[in-house]
Amino acid sequence: MSKKDKKKFVDKLRNRYRLIIYNDTTFQSVWSMKLSRLKVFTVTSLSTAFLVALVIILIVVTPLKEYIPGYPKKEYRQMLIRNSILVDSLENELQNKDIFFQNIKTIIEGGVPEDNYQNADTGTQPGDIVFQQYNHDSVFQDKILEEQLNLSLNANNSQNTDLSKIHFFIPVKGMVTNTFKSSSDHYGVDLVSTANSLILSVLDGTIIFAGWTLQTGYVIYIQHENNLISVYKHNAELLKNIGDKVNAGEAIAIIGNSGELSTGPHLHFELWYDGVALDPELYIDL
Repeated sequence: MSKKDKKKFVDKLRNRYRLIIYNDTTFQSVWSMKLSRLKVFTVTSLSTAFLVALVIILIVVTPLKEYIPGYPKKEYRQMLIRNSILVDSLENELQNKDIFFQNIKTIIEGGVPEDNYQNADTGTQPGDIVFQQYNHDSVFQDKILEEQLNLSLNANNSQNTDLSKIHFFIPVKGMVTNTFKSSSDHYGVDLVSTANSLILSVLDGTIIFAGWTLQTGYVIYIQHENNLISVYKHNAELLKNIGDKVNAGEAIAIIGNSGELSTGPHLHFELWYDGVALDPELYIDL
């Protein structure tokens, strides 16, 4: 475009016009206004920009945005976030269940399951746990031994020498942190092991109790031959039910920290013969 054409274009923009409104009957001038193309273009552009900005602000700061096709409502967005968290939790839970059932299958087939939780961060090391003296011979235990088995806790303390010929399986590999002390009513030993270790039955027998007690958490009682009873307390989870037959060395529970009398993840193991508590370390190489 030449300079002459540019000048003509600028002049056209600057040319002044008058907008007049007449009375249709009297032809008298009612209202008039001077205009130019540049002024009309400027006012129109500013008005359009203002309207666009106003619409954007209204959409952003008000619920009007929810009426835009494809934009989710606030409730839907919260539901999506909540469902995403639930799905993530369910995936972890399903993975743990798969590991648990795989371990059960391995145990049923007679194998030894892998410790899939060995890298779990428990925050507590066996050497850092200090156990206090507690009376683990609870009223519940007395009821089980006296009412169900008709045994007396005040029987003669003599031990049958034949028990030394019985081969006991180790209930769990670990460190003894609290020994047998009948004088302080501690009728067993405390064993600390790695998290989620399997608890094994020391002999063949029948589950006579598998459930929860307030003081000792998840507990299993096993009746063996020769009036022997083994007791496993403070478990995290029980793998057997009342009436189940178990073999020596078979997994019956998972080590835990349940019950009011537990101060850390461990197994409290007791061995009873004719209503008398025995020192497990005299018969089992713990």
